Amino acid sequence: MLEVRWHGRGGQGAWTAANLLAMAAAYDGKYVQSFPAFGPERSGAPILAFTRISDEPIDLHSMVYEPDMVVVLDPTLLKNVNVVSGLKKNGLIVVNYEGDTDKLYNMLGIKKGEYKVVVTPATKLALEILKRPITNTPMIGALIKAAPIVSFESIEKAVKKRFPGPIAEKNVALIKEAYKLAKEV
Repeated sequence: MLEVRWHGRGGQGAWTAANLLAMAAAYDGKYVQSFPAFGPERSGAPILAFTRISDEPIDLHSMVYEPDMVVVLDPTLLKNVNVVSGLKKNGLIVVNYEGDTDKLYNMLGIKKGEYKVVVTPATKLALEILKRPITNTPMIGALIKAAPIVSFESIEKAVKKRFPGPIAEKNVALIKEAYKLAKEV
């Protein structure tokens, strides 16, 4: 079983991203779970969302405490949230980030080589393409480049099922751009 923990803020679409990844995995024939964990529902508040993907039925019904992968939609969370908590040895961290790599490692509280770290400029891309700082779909693009856990065709199908015409097309374009620009640091 593969477990992904999503870190975001209310309004950025972390739970939608978790759902889209689960939908895509289901289209690929996998068993899935997707769910959020958040306190008071307000825009900007930190939230968690989770995705589980497996070749076998999933009997586990708890939060994800030891994820294989962590996706951070908002880099400001790195200042006061331990996003690597419980991350499995040699796990993957995907971050919406532009800037100094040493500073990123310092904010994450890890050493280079401890985990695979992939970055993409999700906010910049979202503002260019959507005209809004909603970073969920570009982070999916970066995640599937770093770890091809679902097919691109299935992600595209999930996005087109979830969003209406032009919005779906913009989000697919955003996923493709983030995929192209995602890089390991």
